[in-house]
Amino acid sequence: MSARMPVVFVSHGAPDALLNAPDAVACWQQIGRQVTRPKAILVVSAHWEARRPTASLSGVPPTLHDFAGFAPALQRMYYPAPGAPLLAERAVALLSNAGIAADLHPSRGLDHGAWAPLTAMYPQANVPVTQLSLVQHADAAYHVSLGQALAPLRDEGVFILASGAITHNFAWMTRDGQAPLPQAQQFNDWVAQRLSTHDVSGLLAYRTESLGHEAHPTEEHFLPLFVALGATHGDPVMRYQPRFSYGNFSMDAYVWGGATHPA
Repeated sequence: MSARMPVVFVSHGAPDALLNAPDAVACWQQIGRQVTRPKAILVVSAHWEARRPTASLSGVPPTLHDFAGFAPALQRMYYPAPGAPLLAERAVALLSNAGIAADLHPSRGLDHGAWAPLTAMYPQANVPVTQLSLVQHADAAYHVSLGQALAPLRDEGVFILASGAITHNFAWMTRDGQAPLPQAQQFNDWVAQRLSTHDVSGLLAYRTESLGHEAHPTEEHFLPLFVALGATHGDPVMRYQPRFSYGNFSMDAYVWGGATHPA
């Protein structure tokens, strides 16, 4: 049996994070060095939602430039990792076994929530990767159940990477380099406190907190965190705290358990 792999959540920030968020890039590089090389990677990104959880069968997943208005250099970036169709089928089988209807997509590629952190973690693009969607109109508790169903992958050499945001309110944006808005920092720290004690019930109720709706006017960027939580087995968590990007985007990352080696 393979050593149990970690679960990782990253805040991927704006599409230009690889160019303009050096602290976050350094954090992703450090995580890539510390995590034992996986057999394959399953990514859950905020930028793919479907009617049911859906995994990509693509053998050569294209790099999706799913944004506009950023530096032309981003359009020239590609992440040519091999796909992991067998992992996609395994993920769908695990979900089905847990009573969760799931689908396969023949060709879906990697959006920037996937390829941006992976470019820093595994720059040689030599680890097979597939992406699994979030589910439209499904709540945080449902996404915890996805993670719980997928948890056995960790014992099969699979690195589960959830990519979203701890804070995601464009109305909070400032010029990059400025201090984060106090309310963004406050919600960021509230999340960190609950993650440190594995307070899943508290996190599930985040929209009842005073800043919950403000930090996430829509939920899709927070939902990957709940997939990660479902897969953690209650493992202890390590927090990484790169600087905020654009005053709005917490770039915090979290790693739960798994086999690691020194950086």
